[in-house]
Amino acid sequence: MTQSSGFAKVVAALLVGGGLAASGWLVGNGLENMRSLDRFVTVKGLSERDVKADKAVWPITFVATDDSLQTAQAKIDADTKTLLDFLATHGIAREQTELQNLQVTDQLAQSYRSGPIESRYIVNQTIQVRSDDVDAVVGASQDIGKLLQGGIVLGGQGYNPGPSYLFTGLNDIKPGMIAAATENAREAALQFATDSGGQLGGIRRATQGLFQILAADGAPNMNEAGQINKTVRVVTTMEYLIRD
Repeated sequence: MTQSSGFAKVVAALLVGGGLAASGWLVGNGLENMRSLDRFVTVKGLSERDVKADKAVWPITFVATDDSLQTAQAKIDADTKTLLDFLATHGIAREQTELQNLQVTDQLAQSYRSGPIESRYIVNQTIQVRSDDVDAVVGASQDIGKLLQGGIVLGGQGYNPGPSYLFTGLNDIKPGMIAAATENAREAALQFATDSGGQLGGIRRATQGLFQILAADGAPNMNEAGQINKTVRVVTTMEYLIRD
């Protein structure tokens, strides 16, 4: 073996050894980083806000019956005027109402009927109320018994579910509620990190839940649409890294 070839082998051996040592350091450091990334806590943040409905929708269906179609229709026309006047006294203007779904049923033409009939014709009419003044709609709906006393038959073949109260300002409160839910989650994660002897790191992952609009009373089976006061709720799920 010549002196130059021996020197070359020594250099090659040193390079291989150095490469193995460097790769070992990189692998070890990578595993350590992976272990640190695996240390995280999952927490949920809650944000709730009480709101009031800002729009009301109220379909009012009423009915008239008679053996004469002209007489039944005349009764519907008179009841329509009475109902519109009633709404006006409660601050609900004519332009906030719409006549819908005029239906006429000839009971003699029904193939499935059985037995005698009291009135041949049944006429149904619906007045749809749409108003941003929810308090006015509440007042009118609570006073609707006066219509019954005046001889107006509500319901008929339609269904009167009462007013539905809507909250349309969700987009305006979303940013503030998300920020509040995120802060609530961070406080929980910080407490966990402190209790475990670590320090809270950055966000590893974040998931925003759906916004829910619930009845403010929170009673089981409560109809949210029938309530003026509501609660908006959102829950975020956050994963925070934990450092030593």
